[in-house]
Amino acid sequence: MTEKINNTNSSSRGKSRVLEGKVISEAMQKTLVVQVDRTVLHPRYRKRYIRSKRYLAHDEKEQFHVGDNVRLRECRPLSKRKRWRVLYS
Repeated sequence: MTEKINNTNSSSRGKSRVLEGKVISEAMQKTLVVQVDRTVLHPRYRKRYIRSKRYLAHDEKEQFHVGDNVRLRECRPLSKRKRWRVLYS
């Protein structure tokens, strides 16, 4: 019975979120600031507009620079505000 419990715990972690955005700052060591834009529909007027949010992402190899489009994957907390890693291809 303990084997069944262990198997369910390891498979129930779920998938981590993946976002796409543009690098807007690389001033910190091994950290990027990535701006992710999304389109939102106004509830009353039905007009589409863009909302943006900035995320701090970990870039171990320091290979991305300002203006690059990157993909981020959610991960465990790496610092106070950094909870994303850059996906390398």
